[in-house]
Amino acid sequence: MPVSKKRKKDLGYQAPPTMGEHKIAKLGSPRWLAPTMVACFVVGLIYIVLFYIAGPSIPIMRDLANIVNVGIGFGFIIVGFFLSTKWQ
Repeated sequence: MPVSKKRKKDLGYQAPPTMGEHKIAKLGSPRWLAPTMVACFVVGLIYIVLFYIAGPSIPIMRDLANIVNVGIGFGFIIVGFFLSTKWQ
């Protein structure tokens, strides 16, 4: 029958060897992220509300199709949601 290997004696806890300085991970978001996110939400909402209230009297909105105006407003809101996924 084969003989089992002998176990090493337990010398207690030994700290792992250090490899030098450890880099600290940067937590958090850039300072510009939250204001830009909120601004995109607000601009998109204001654009859509302004289009429905005063769209025919604003020359740029009058020249664009209805779906394009709504798409511009939702585009700002979508950018705001995209930025909100990066916020910590």
